[in-house]
Amino acid sequence: MPDLSVNIAGIELKSPIVTASGTFGSGKEYAQFVDLSRLGAITVKGVSHEQWLGNPPPRIAETYGGMLNAVGLQNFGAKHFIEHDMPFLRESGTKIIVNLCGKTIEEYIAVTQDFANDAPDFFELNISCPNLKAGGMSFGTDARAAEDVTRAVKACAGNTPVIVKLSPNVTDIVEIARGAAAGGADALCLINTLLGMKIDIHAKKPILGNKIGGLSGPAIKPVAVRMIWQVANAVPLPIIGTGGATTWEDAIEFIMAGATAVSVGTANFSNPRVTMEILDGIAEYMQKTGIKNLSEIRGIIK
Repeated sequence: MPDLSVNIAGIELKSPIVTASGTFGSGKEYAQFVDLSRLGAITVKGVSHEQWLGNPPPRIAETYGGMLNAVGLQNFGAKHFIEHDMPFLRESGTKIIVNLCGKTIEEYIAVTQDFANDAPDFFELNISCPNLKAGGMSFGTDARAAEDVTRAVKACAGNTPVIVKLSPNVTDIVEIARGAAAGGADALCLINTLLGMKIDIHAKKPILGNKIGGLSGPAIKPVAVRMIWQVANAVPLPIIGTGGATTWEDAIEFIMAGATAVSVGTANFSNPRVTMEILDGIAEYMQKTGIKNLSEIRGIIK
């Protein structure tokens, strides 16, 4: 059997497939469909220091080739997450990535410190959510701001590696990636959703309660591949590639562009077993082509 393991920031994942924040709950919701222990990691829904109520409904709209969402990172806060979700995740048999969200650097510091006595395997610093009126993407669209918030979180993250999730809604994603790297990021995740909008022509108003939302799904995959390739050839950090991956072929494409691991998101909604199917497809591809380890094809596109 081929070796599916990958290494990110010194931590070995048993496979290259992880789940994308906000699309997999905390793993418990998919446990009846998926062998969680086969995943490289579970990335949980965004966690803030205090409870967030999120955006007004409607929050989801289907689009051609994907979906728009404007959930607004609704969650019960870190204390509730640690008490109610971490015990299950500890028993899942896979690595845990906690997605951290905040509106200010102080809020990012506070939520990081909430995990001082129950640290996950990785923190994922969400500086790229397009559905917040303050914070979130504002840090992800300015290289200096990305550097500052990354440095602040790294200072209180202890031994837990910090993955910085980048926004595609920028002129030059390499510049933002370099800012995160300068702040001490251990790895990068890209891309988050693209800004989009859908109008109900009969009601003559936007479908989403927030008016605009984040576009995800297969429609954004070519953008993701391009940005992964750009960053992989410019910044020496491991990358978790995400953005429209639906098949094993998509995952291999991300890896050839330079990703170490591949995060599957929107596809989970239409096919709850998609992560298992992608893993099976990757293994079969590797066997047929004589690839023993994914490092043989990682970043081969220069």
